[in-house]
Amino acid sequence: MTERVVLAYSGGLDTSVCIGWIAEETGAEVVAVAVDVGQGGEDLDVIRKRALACGAVEAEVADAKDEFAEEYCLPAIKANGLYMDRYPLVSALSRPTIVKHLVAAARKHGASTVAHGCTGKGNDQVRFEAGISSLAPDLKCIAPVRDYAMTRDKAIAFCEEKGLPIETTKKSPYSIDQNVFGRAVETGFLEDIWNGPIEDVYDYTSNPATPREADEVVITFERGVPVALDGKPVSVLQAIQQLNERAGAQGIGRIDMVEDRLVGIKSREIYESPGGIALITAHQELENVTVERELARYKRQVEQRWTELVYDGMWFSPLKRALDGFIDEANQHVSGDIRMTLHGGRAVVTGRKSEQSLYDFNLATYDTGDTFDQSMSKGFIEIFGLSSKMAAKRDQA
Repeated sequence: MTERVVLAYSGGLDTSVCIGWIAEETGAEVVAVAVDVGQGGEDLDVIRKRALACGAVEAEVADAKDEFAEEYCLPAIKANGLYMDRYPLVSALSRPTIVKHLVAAARKHGASTVAHGCTGKGNDQVRFEAGISSLAPDLKCIAPVRDYAMTRDKAIAFCEEKGLPIETTKKSPYSIDQNVFGRAVETGFLEDIWNGPIEDVYDYTSNPATPREADEVVITFERGVPVALDGKPVSVLQAIQQLNERAGAQGIGRIDMVEDRLVGIKSREIYESPGGIALITAHQELENVTVERELARYKRQVEQRWTELVYDGMWFSPLKRALDGFIDEANQHVSGDIRMTLHGGRAVVTGRKSEQSLYDFNLATYDTGDTFDQSMSKGFIEIFGLSSKMAAKRDQA
């Protein structure tokens, strides 16, 4: 029986060429799998037919937008997932979604190997292969661009030699990855970190410097889950999509950063995540209102570790799974409304309301009606600072 390889297929030049390339290099049949995580572009059926035209023995497409939003983006919102305090894990979240479908296809079609189109310099190769090995330790992984030195020049030559139905002349100056949660742009003139990004880099967001009317939105959460915008019920996917439109129109969610890649190099990336940044900003503020102090302090430590694990491709790891349980528990009281003004590239919280609120007006006020007994503070400070005071006396002796 001929061996089969399941290929993560995007419909572009590199993965289209990979179909024939893998067949020639390994003698295996190729099953192409395309997963829609809200990246836009071509119709899934067009992509499926192209894979078959390029030599795939079977081609599968999956509409995973709701799955991606609910099972991958939502945990990131609950975790306030910002790598290096800035990047909302756009690409890192989509990879385990795709991995799950690749492994399912490998089981269905009796494949022994999974292939992807990543290079040997990025994080995605790790995310794909660590994810696959966690779900299916018996499957092998190959990456033609990395393992067989399949350069773009070689890919174009192969495409022309075989007469594949792929456009080979048009080449974007950027490397772009996008999904419903955001967009990542790198390479080209952006590799010089002194160069500022220009407007044609962006697609999900309008120029925040353009004068326009502000947009006010009320986001309702239940246990950390966004469930309504301006009082109208939404799914997680709809919340992201609608805030992509509204926050994106205000230029919100643009990020220009140099980040630490897992492979040890620093990389300059431009990100857009208007819906993601708006939702995380709102969620963080609602946590400030509803989560008890010590839990909130500890959660911030957990958030950083959770985010690093996801960035590093360890979505299916035991530690990530255990931290998910903590984060879900910490979100049990994160319910209520956050009012935000979207304007000038910023999402600014202007109001908070929650039946689970720990904010007590009578304790917080400095006016008449204050129920906080200030006379107790003197003794509290004496006891709270006692250990440091004793050490200071010793050190000054």
